[in-house]
Amino acid sequence: MKNILITGGAGFIGSHVVRLFVTKYPHYHIINLDALTYAGNLENLKDIDQSANYSFEKVNLLDVDGLVKVFDKHQISDIIHLAAESHVDRSIESPLDFVYTNIIGTVNLLNVAKAKWAADFSKHLFYHISTDEVYGALGAEGFFTETTPYHPNSPYSASKAASDHFVRAYAETYDIQTVISNCSNNYGPYHFPEKLIPLFINNIIHKKPLPVYGDGLYTRDWLFVKDHATAIDTIFHNGKVNDTYNIGGFNEWKNIDLVKLLCALMDKKLGRAAGESEQLITYVKDRPGHDRRYAIDATKLNKELGWKPSVTFEEGLAQTIDWYLENTEWLNNVTSGNYARYYESMYANR
Repeated sequence: MKNILITGGAGFIGSHVVRLFVTKYPHYHIINLDALTYAGNLENLKDIDQSANYSFEKVNLLDVDGLVKVFDKHQISDIIHLAAESHVDRSIESPLDFVYTNIIGTVNLLNVAKAKWAADFSKHLFYHISTDEVYGALGAEGFFTETTPYHPNSPYSASKAASDHFVRAYAETYDIQTVISNCSNNYGPYHFPEKLIPLFINNIIHKKPLPVYGDGLYTRDWLFVKDHATAIDTIFHNGKVNDTYNIGGFNEWKNIDLVKLLCALMDKKLGRAAGESEQLITYVKDRPGHDRRYAIDATKLNKELGWKPSVTFEEGLAQTIDWYLENTEWLNNVTSGNYARYYESMYANR
């Protein structure tokens, strides 16, 4: 029996991965380890939290003794490591938080796994989830592949690049079996509204300004979070050990075009006049080190393991909007208190 530790399992991507594994693999025991910081929310998992094959442990990755206790209690066989500080703006405001969680936290987890699995590393897998931002920025053409050199441009991406390097170093130095995946921008249900799509959905609902950085022409590849979860499932079970896979949605959008599409869809769903929400668009001062374009080439994952996105961006965005409109209580709960103060500090004076 596999006892799989999923770190960050109460967060946005993690909750979808936990739900998929708990429901799809009843013979696995899924242990969700989360520190429950601002973006970790157990409400994300209310539908499966009573499942017989699910356990939750509130532990911070900086608490080595806590990690050891979880390993001993549950006899962890494998790790899917999603826990991370992930918001670029927050990394600019407080880089050390990202160093501690993303680098030191990852090394702590690697060290505990190394100690507990030393009898036979071949029976265990450390799966590390990373980001396309480690590759830096692209020009007008081309794509990130698994062999693209690292060139991180923000404290967030630098911390993730460092964690990737540590995972590869532990595989090479200590023979731990690892796999790494680098994904593009995720969107979908349960996304904490500091990121573009849920932030703008919430702001449109309340007729608040839509802060678009710079000229709005920054380009990103977008990946529906449920498709990301199935890709993680595929890589965990079938990926080549000590290899890397890029996960993308084959879906490039300029920020301003995405925002205008979102406004149009929201106007229809809210019964507003066409173009009403577009009037909320407000161009704000650009953030430092803003990468111009990301685009993932997920051909390797498609050709070797057969994975591909299940929905178009328009379909996934419509599903996402519907979820937020049907879950206003969840949205109201997470946008109160500390988040409201953070939002004000980030955007009030731009």
